Amino acid sequence: MSIYSILFSPTGGTKKVADCLAAGFGSEVREIDLTNPAADFSSFSFTADDICVVAVPSFGGRVPVPAISRLANMSGNGAKAVLAAVYGNRAYEDTLLELKDTLIQTGFCCVAAVAAVAEHSIMRQYASSRPNQEDLAELGQFACQIRAAIETGTAPTSVKVPGNMPYRGYNGVPLKPKAGKNCTDCGLCAEKCPVGAIPADKPSQTDAEVCISCMRCITICPTQARTLNKLLLAGAAQKLKKACSEHKINELFLN
Repeated sequence: MSIYSILFSPTGGTKKVADCLAAGFGSEVREIDLTNPAADFSSFSFTADDICVVAVPSFGGRVPVPAISRLANMSGNGAKAVLAAVYGNRAYEDTLLELKDTLIQTGFCCVAAVAAVAEHSIMRQYASSRPNQEDLAELGQFACQIRAAIETGTAPTSVKVPGNMPYRGYNGVPLKPKAGKNCTDCGLCAEKCPVGAIPADKPSQTDAEVCISCMRCITICPTQARTLNKLLLAGAAQKLKKACSEHKINELFLN
């Protein structure tokens, strides 16, 4: 049996959740980074004895398109999948259902699911510093419950998760990072962009049509040269204030 953490985590919040859950199944965890556009995801094939924590952020209540397409190239072969949808304190809507449907199609057995709160990747004042220590402790307890269900044979073969069909529409957000005068053309953002939206030869630019607003380039920029339009950001934050201000809880689905 091998333990895998399969994750799409541009800014680190989803990775914190995935690491916590995966640690509950063993100390040796193999990580598969879904943000790496150069990886050959068709080469990943699992066995029925394997346990895979599959964690993605919720983008507008959906799974990020690159994560879906890369997961679809894997071969589950009956491996047990623990699903995790990580959201910025608004809602995760159809994320878990879309993730489950994708994994079933690729041969995974979806035995459990978790919805976890993390700091909003764009408007960081919402769910700031989450997952915190209390969250991580709770997620650790979730992992123990899931592991016990797997070991005793009581885990479902197809966990029930919330969501609707058809999935909610999502066309991205207009907030696209741009480089300012502090940009040194180091190229780190171009190297690490999950979708290749930043030209390697002109890293100060961004292809707005390709960009998925994951905010990785802002997070990793060593000179903090990449930013968002402040006016648009303030407007978006005000629009989400009501939905994001209420404290949301982590949820375990192990029916």
